[in-house]
Amino acid sequence: MNSIVIQHPGGPAVLKLQPQPMPQPAGHEVLIRVRAAGVNRPDVLMRQGKYAGTGDVSGLVPGLEIAGIVEQCGAEVTRWQPNDAVCALLPAGGYAEYAVVDARHCLPIPAGLSMMEAAALPETVFTVWHNVFQRGALRASETLLVHGGSSGIGTTAIQLAKALGSRVAITAGDAAKCAACRELGAEWAINYKTEDFEEVLKAEGVDVVLDMVGGEYIAKNLRLLKDDGRLVFVNAMQGSKGEFNALEVMRRRISITGSTLRPRSADFKAALAVEVEKHVWPLVEAGAFRPVIYKTFALADAAAAHELMESSAHIGKIVLEVGAE
Repeated sequence: MNSIVIQHPGGPAVLKLQPQPMPQPAGHEVLIRVRAAGVNRPDVLMRQGKYAGTGDVSGLVPGLEIAGIVEQCGAEVTRWQPNDAVCALLPAGGYAEYAVVDARHCLPIPAGLSMMEAAALPETVFTVWHNVFQRGALRASETLLVHGGSSGIGTTAIQLAKALGSRVAITAGDAAKCAACRELGAEWAINYKTEDFEEVLKAEGVDVVLDMVGGEYIAKNLRLLKDDGRLVFVNAMQGSKGEFNALEVMRRRISITGSTLRPRSADFKAALAVEVEKHVWPLVEAGAFRPVIYKTFALADAAAAHELMESSAHIGKIVLEVGAE
């Protein structure tokens, strides 16, 4: 089979299509014939050798989410059968014609979605559900602020929060991205290059902040939060350190938290899959949430997909087409 392999840490050009042995599923795994693979920011960090917990990435196949057809099931697998259509979360290996996945990390493709759309779900939906709704405990009628609103994480968070009755504010880098976020349900769409989000929102305040920026945003986020507000980090692209008033955090009972998904245990991801299927899949099938696909690339063009991801010019998800549907 063919896979995209990281030759060594570096720029997009280190991603090379090359043959590899067919993986074989263990007893608890399924072998999936991959039709599509989502491209995510952690894939870029993995390629650069900067993603926590990856170690030496030379020879690694990136890719954290796929959609495809079950080809073979391990002896312990009971839910899935060959020819089932599934999407799945995996720690790596998605940029390939075949991949093995823990059977508990697979979900049925929601009715009405294509393979390309389904491949854009697992990494972002699992991340948003855990961080916004579990760790951030966002509730109906509360206000969520999403930094990077036009990203795959952002477009997912906007739609899910809106569908579940929350108000949404976002920041993005240009007028087109802000307009796209408004169409998805954002009530406030703030161009951070021309406006100060703290000034725009300080009269309203917010209950939960989903932050992937960090740096100078940290203090602003905390000042914007209402009493008992929650600041949740999923990245810190502009810096992991920031100053804030700890006494003010105590006085207003603010919670600061965050997580990364890939290093979590297989059992944790299995439990999260159950929650996602229960709470999010009905919203997808009802049309209240649909992944936003910006552009697709052939598997062999993974380097170009990474160049686009690093440019941040996209709105929504980037997906690799691995096989015909």
